[in-house]
Amino acid sequence: MVGAVLLGSALAGCGGGDDSSSGSGSGSDDKIVLGFSQVGAESGWRTANTKSIQDSAKAAGIELKFADAQGKQENQISAIRSFITQKVDVIAFSPVVTSGWDAVLKEAKDANIPVILTDRSVDSQDTSLYVSFLGSDFVEEGKKAGQWLVDQYKGKTGTVNIVELQGTTGAAPAIDRQKGFADTIASDPNLKVVKSQTGDFTRAQGKTVMETFLQSTPKIDVLYAHNDDMGLGAIEAIEAAGKKPGTDIKIITVDAVKDGMTALSEGKINYIVECSPLLGPQLMDIVKQVKDGGTPEKRILTKETTFTQEQAKTELPNRQY
Repeated sequence: MVGAVLLGSALAGCGGGDDSSSGSGSGSDDKIVLGFSQVGAESGWRTANTKSIQDSAKAAGIELKFADAQGKQENQISAIRSFITQKVDVIAFSPVVTSGWDAVLKEAKDANIPVILTDRSVDSQDTSLYVSFLGSDFVEEGKKAGQWLVDQYKGKTGTVNIVELQGTTGAAPAIDRQKGFADTIASDPNLKVVKSQTGDFTRAQGKTVMETFLQSTPKIDVLYAHNDDMGLGAIEAIEAAGKKPGTDIKIITVDAVKDGMTALSEGKINYIVECSPLLGPQLMDIVKQVKDGGTPEKRILTKETTFTQEQAKTELPNRQY
């Protein structure tokens, strides 16, 4: 994975570390060096997130060392250790899963290199192992999805069969979006999740799992997908089965990437909860604050909304991702 850590002028940007002996890392002059480990490129959201970080680093004048973990925790841990060896100023990463980070985070702390979590959290009991966590409230996203469904079926009778496409097993957004949704729909006993399985946040797996749902469950009223990509894959399966997505089966997804918003504007998806991937500018601000000796807030939320079909039609022309 060390060899997979890419450094180039195209990824140059503005990153930061602390005021310790780590100095300006392996960068030249006084340029801040930021080591960033990305989950992978499993979805349109992740691709947009990567671009935001790369563009923002360049605009801020930070040198960015970027590593793609290809969805594997061991690759991410290797990349973080490589960043420590290279004495970067700051390390940031979006954890593949929530558990198993304490050892490598302690190594970074011992090397006086501050760590920023982006997009996803870790379950470390020792919160001193990272300086800040920038990202969405995934539980709240699940609650928003659930509340829309509760409102749709308010006052109606009869069981509503829901199937759920979960994100990657063990990943923070999958755990939290499931919890927020389940807690909210519990207020209506007619709303029942009859099948729930991981689609690994990918369009291909979303299609495959939805095919099995359709074969095993004669009556499906609602699909809740933890991201747009899985929902879009599921739409392919629904159409192939001769059903009309958005009508025969109501669909709720999370993200609001351009492809998802297009499907929403066409009525194939009924409701999308936004999860913005454009974290780059906020991340670079935190990096510079840390490098200057400041103490950022421990938890920094991104600003997000929700979209109906009509709202998607209005917003779609302005979508950056």
